[in-house]
Amino acid sequence: MPDVIQPDAVLGVTRSVTGRRWVWRQHDARAGLAIAQRLDVPEVVGRLLSARGVGVEEAGIFLEPRLRALMPDPSCLKDMDLAAERLAAAVRSGESVVVYSDYDADGACAGALMVRVLRDLGLSATHYVPDRIKEGYGPNAPAVAALCEAGASLILCVDCGISAHAALAVAEGRADVIVLDHHKAEGPPPPVLATVNPNRLDCESGLRHLCAAAVCFMAAVALHRNLRRIGWFETRPEPPLLDLLDLVALATVCDVMPLTGLNRALVAQGLRVMARRGRQGIAALLEVAGVREAPTAHSLGFGLGPRINASGRIGESDLALRLLLEADSIEARAMAERLDTINRRRQEVEAEVMGAAMSMAEAGVAAGHPVLVICGDGWHPGVVGIVAGRVKERFNRPALVAGVADGMAKGSGRSIPGLDLGAAVIAARQAGLLDTGGGHPMAAGFTFRADRRGELQDFLNARLIRDSGLTDAADLVVDGTLSVAAATTALAQQVARLAPFGAGNEEPVFTIRHARIARADRVGKEGGTVRAFLEGEDGARLKAVCFRAKEGPLAQLLLTARGAPVHLCGLLRAESWNGDVTTSLHVLDAAPA
Repeated sequence: MPDVIQPDAVLGVTRSVTGRRWVWRQHDARAGLAIAQRLDVPEVVGRLLSARGVGVEEAGIFLEPRLRALMPDPSCLKDMDLAAERLAAAVRSGESVVVYSDYDADGACAGALMVRVLRDLGLSATHYVPDRIKEGYGPNAPAVAALCEAGASLILCVDCGISAHAALAVAEGRADVIVLDHHKAEGPPPPVLATVNPNRLDCESGLRHLCAAAVCFMAAVALHRNLRRIGWFETRPEPPLLDLLDLVALATVCDVMPLTGLNRALVAQGLRVMARRGRQGIAALLEVAGVREAPTAHSLGFGLGPRINASGRIGESDLALRLLLEADSIEARAMAERLDTINRRRQEVEAEVMGAAMSMAEAGVAAGHPVLVICGDGWHPGVVGIVAGRVKERFNRPALVAGVADGMAKGSGRSIPGLDLGAAVIAARQAGLLDTGGGHPMAAGFTFRADRRGELQDFLNARLIRDSGLTDAADLVVDGTLSVAAATTALAQQVARLAPFGAGNEEPVFTIRHARIARADRVGKEGGTVRAFLEGEDGARLKAVCFRAKEGPLAQLLLTARGAPVHLCGLLRAESWNGDVTTSLHVLDAAPA
């Protein structure tokens, strides 16, 4: 790794085969050395920690995140004590409680968590998940009224509800409502008993980066504490709450929450819980996703998350939640396979939209738009969020993608770090450009009249540029350069100490300089993955793999550059298979040397 911040492009690469410039991740070499000396770890670990903004004092807890050290008092969240007291009363009285949740991964995990907590405490809690197409996101008045008529005395809205003032008002005088949400608020909370949301304007908890499932976990801790104080567990066993952290980890990763601070501890502990495969639904999902080894954040984000989200996108809205609650292994396997089938259908629908969306995005980039607002007639609303994510990745700028029906555009947006898309969408709604809209910094949902797309485009361009000084540069940030010989298993294992990786704690990217491709071929389903064997100047060897390469420029370079020196950028990973540990480079980019 470089000893000082270098202003020049890494290895002189100003335009790679994918059109990116390689730049150094800024870091303080002295701070990295101090961390290494304090913790007695290799200097490379200290430098990587320093580059991620971790100070000397915090480095130890970063490498070994402990929930006991990082978990705050749940009472720091506004309305938490009120919510816990009401939940405890429901447990004592055996009330009829309904958990109303969103249909995405965070909603499914949060919903399953709260249903599990209440059932373990003796309640016959039920759940309700709205249909994406027929009902849309969040509480709606007819559904709330129906739940009240069915006898619910307490409704828990999880991962939704912060903006549902009118819908939740329907329950007034008929059932109490508690909101456990994390989406951005734009004014007073809804007129309900309690609203626990670290992003409500008057909450000073400092926990605004928690997902809804994490908020629900804190509510469960507060509920148990309340019951413990009144002696509830003196005559009955107290259910273990830490076993719920697999759900929290899954939701945190899939909702792209930053893996720092409390979230890092929740995910690290949750992955350990998940590795035991005690929850039948998650165990079945791991099997159908082909995750044989201990799960990682990558497994959650790319293996489990898409299958869980497929349920709400184009399938049965509550299938994922029911799977997460299923105790029978045979039934769980059948449900997981059904989710897998739905996910394959989702991929087909997504492919139908992707080509047209990418063409429109290219036109938007050519026109100089720093924010891409893309609409298409008949696009399935269940896949527009995924398409928005791919457009964002391809063009390094916020993307909003919507399907149009009957003159109305309904869609989802995805953003890049540093640009708060949720706040921008709320501002657009307040300006009258959107009929509905809300979200969090990295993602948002919205509806608007399709004939106002141009106005919305101009508004978001001005808003996000003003807020961040966004440029068109699509840089790839590099942590260090290595020779083939230096890319060892020992180094990969040291790098892995910084896991779990994800938003806010990106996996380190290394360049392999002056590598020669000794052999390369296509492998995997339909040959979409390219595998290569690299040879260094000193004869050292290293395996490289490029996923989702297909016919793109990366594939072409790897397959045709045999013998010619190339620079490669990628992730260095130590992988275990049948007891053997090997090292490989997961290629992200390349350039001729």
